Amino acid sequence: MEDSYRDRGSSGGMVSWVAAELLQRGLVDGIAHVAPADPDAGGRFFRYSISRDLDALNRGAKSRYYPVDMAGILEEIRAVPGRYAIVGIPCFIKSVHLTCAQDTVLRERIVFTLGLVCGHMKSRNMVESFGWQMGVDVRDVARVEYRLKDPSRPANWYRAQLSCRNGEERQQDWWHLVDGDWGSGFFQNSACDFCDDVVAETADISFGDAWVEPYSSDGRGTNVVVVRSPEIHALLRNGMEQGRVALSPVDAGFVRETQAAGFRQRREGLAYRLGWARRDVKPRKRVHSGHHHLGWRRKLIYRLRYMISRGSSGAFQLAKRLGRPGIFMAWGRLMLKLYHGVTYSRGRLGAAFDWAERRLG
Repeated sequence: MEDSYRDRGSSGGMVSWVAAELLQRGLVDGIAHVAPADPDAGGRFFRYSISRDLDALNRGAKSRYYPVDMAGILEEIRAVPGRYAIVGIPCFIKSVHLTCAQDTVLRERIVFTLGLVCGHMKSRNMVESFGWQMGVDVRDVARVEYRLKDPSRPANWYRAQLSCRNGEERQQDWWHLVDGDWGSGFFQNSACDFCDDVVAETADISFGDAWVEPYSSDGRGTNVVVVRSPEIHALLRNGMEQGRVALSPVDAGFVRETQAAGFRQRREGLAYRLGWARRDVKPRKRVHSGHHHLGWRRKLIYRLRYMISRGSSGAFQLAKRLGRPGIFMAWGRLMLKLYHGVTYSRGRLGAAFDWAERRLG
């Protein structure tokens, strides 16, 4: 069984709603999810933790684009009997299922998986880069908010906030940050170039943002939800009948449209990358290597994303080693200008690419 729905409400709100329902109805004893962490305690701004009540769950209910691991919470689940649900991106959810296949204790205790639609994951360098651009030393940052909520602004207008130890707060819209164009691939995990799972296909339920108009301009945010578990489907139907959650059925085509960029990157882009990227790695995927149907400009877009995702970490580390953040900023602005010209026809470079495309086809 697989059903899809659209929710008009705060972006990400459906994840919290379903998790809260599982807790309140006693279907689980804990929800494992990514929550803020004290950077002084472990050097990280976020980590996986297990929430056993609504207050703890609500404290962790926001977007996190930060590297984490599940080793600690899996050990806690092994040590503390109970029923658990795990929230995670597609690769984490698949890893949980593979681990459960070999571990009878985890298989008995992890009863639900809640998946998040994923474009790719970022390295921890992005936080420090944001700090450079906002005039904050990462060592002075106490908390990070990647997406501040503001119903008066379109949901796709991301605004980041860094909260300092002295109480000061710095904010900036992502489009003013050199690495703020998500699709360009700054600080992307290299493994993401070979992932073909956009909507967390192995999860009991998946949640994503509806990146299609008019929903992407709605400041309240809009979720798309794909349900594969009869028990969770019953929770949603009950909530709809009682008026506690507003959902509208949609078809697979609508869900795909909301994640069109992600599917292009993980289908035709993956097929193209399989032919040349990381020739020492030959993963088996549902798509096969091939690119004859792609035009030269689309190929260049995929090449640039690959270059940016690999080069951004090197440029960042060089700038950090020399104590000159401007090196990274200059490199990033140059690459972003090139990427925007090729992808969105912006500026003189864009006009030049448009002219070349008309001439070359």
